[in-house]
Amino acid sequence: MHNIENNDAYFLGSRTADKWRKIGTKRRAGVAVPLYSIYSAESTGVGELTDIKLLAAWCISTGISIIQLLPLNDVGGDFAPYNSVSSFALDPMYLTIKDILNADVTPYLHDLDRLKKKYKPHFRRVNYKIKQAKIDLLWEIYKSTKTDDIDAFISYKTDNAYWLNDYAIYKVISEENPDAGWQNWEDGLKNRDLHTIDSFRKVNFERIEFHKWMQWQLFEQLLEIKQFLAFRNIFILGDLPFLVSRESADVWSHPAYFMLQLSSGAPPDMYFAMGQKWGMPPYEWNNIANEGFIYIKEKLKYAENFYDMYRIDHFVGLFRVWVSPVDDYSTPGSYMPKEEYLWEPHGRRIIEEMVNASVMLPCAEDLGTVPGCSFHVLYEYGIPGIDFQRYYKDQNGFRPPHEYRLNSAAVCSTHDSSFWVNWWQFEAGTIDEKLFDMSSEKAGIHPGHVKYCKKILFDKKRSNHGRLYWNDDITSAQLIAEILGVSQDSVHGIIYAYAESYKEKEKFLNYLGYDGDINGISTELVKKCLESVNNSNSIFSIQLLQDYLSLDGEMLQKIGKYNYRINTPGSISRNNWSQLQTISLENMKTLAINETIFQIHTDSGRK
Repeated sequence: MHNIENNDAYFLGSRTADKWRKIGTKRRAGVAVPLYSIYSAESTGVGELTDIKLLAAWCISTGISIIQLLPLNDVGGDFAPYNSVSSFALDPMYLTIKDILNADVTPYLHDLDRLKKKYKPHFRRVNYKIKQAKIDLLWEIYKSTKTDDIDAFISYKTDNAYWLNDYAIYKVISEENPDAGWQNWEDGLKNRDLHTIDSFRKVNFERIEFHKWMQWQLFEQLLEIKQFLAFRNIFILGDLPFLVSRESADVWSHPAYFMLQLSSGAPPDMYFAMGQKWGMPPYEWNNIANEGFIYIKEKLKYAENFYDMYRIDHFVGLFRVWVSPVDDYSTPGSYMPKEEYLWEPHGRRIIEEMVNASVMLPCAEDLGTVPGCSFHVLYEYGIPGIDFQRYYKDQNGFRPPHEYRLNSAAVCSTHDSSFWVNWWQFEAGTIDEKLFDMSSEKAGIHPGHVKYCKKILFDKKRSNHGRLYWNDDITSAQLIAEILGVSQDSVHGIIYAYAESYKEKEKFLNYLGYDGDINGISTELVKKCLESVNNSNSIFSIQLLQDYLSLDGEMLQKIGKYNYRINTPGSISRNNWSQLQTISLENMKTLAINETIFQIHTDSGRK
């Protein structure tokens, strides 16, 4: 049985002890959702803030006490939540219009019904035209509303002047220049000339105030949601993007805080052979530090209104971040800082400021290529990282649940990965074909021989969607090198991928202690997977809603499609960040599997 006293001794003796006293050190289960993906009978075209209340009812019935939300920040035209146009502002599409404060919405209820019908979810995808449609309706409501004497609105503007004024002006300039990024605006606006900005503010005062008003309404609704959840003993875990879009109010208003000549990303690895180039500029940390980290402190101060805990996206980027020239795709990237001995002190300086700036408990997304210093810094601070079940291995295979880090959230999937059932069906036991081809080319192997070798090394029938499934008789790395006709060292990427993926399904079933069909997928297998991850040593177990819903046979079939996922990293597609749940929030409450989920959490000591 899991020892609660050990939890107390460790967490209450860590650098975040004050945060743990607020949260408590009991083992908890959580659910992770993108808000846009859930919907109810009351939603207008997209998941809304008040839908979180219905999600909370489901959480209570299943023994879940943490709701993790993907970023709610105002997004740009790609609707990617990690590429926001502000790291402060929330997105107006999430407002529940009928519940806005200090305004008579009665004359607009017909318009609201019209939007519900027009943007009713179809084809399991969000129609993001709903965002502008809701903003247009909010504009009509705002124009008919007297806001000069609303004390709460006046106080909100004063309290958030650090970012709100710049954001609202940026939004209105962007509306007037829809096809031009801020670096292509006229010089006075681009360079924030005081006279030019002041003149623009006077001419566009009403529209600027409108954007502030929408942010106030979002503030009030999400603040009320937090209070609603607190009364029901549910914590809300917010997701704070590590970076912000190049085309954002943050970068326009604080260009000295960013290295605009560079693009952030991730180095090549066995899962993304080409690496990743995200486009967002890396921070100029020295300039941020020289101004007392006020930019970071204000972000956390604002988020504190809404969240009990916050997820530090790309936590490892606090130590060093992978960068490359913004417009050059041929120059290989590199880490910054380059010197490895600087990584830990660089990260510690930022983490210390973040921990001291907020009462929220920080949680770290420490996935990808992780520097060694990250693990002991997280342990010292008592900050939970992520132990990702399918990748959490050692030389003997999958690590047993009791070896998971106490300071971690155990997960079956993330928003950047396939759902668990699709990993099992399409990825387990395979390697990336691009990785194989690139490694072979780098080793100087003739393309014709590469094609021949694939027929020998891989099972053609089980290799699909750019994934190569190993033949059972490829029993050693030496054999791979002999077939390719090169040394193991010259194709080390392939050899490493082989060690990770060969007989992966057999190893996983052995890890679960399950003797079911290796080639099939069943709700029983999903249940075994969820039981294992919840029985882990991790203080938190936070699963994507889709992985919970896969316990239902009908939804398992709907979710178990290759292209059914939240996001494919390194790709730009209308399928990213648009997927809807397979079931409404009202119908979720009646699912027979809710009792099963509740029992899994009870049996693992997470109830």
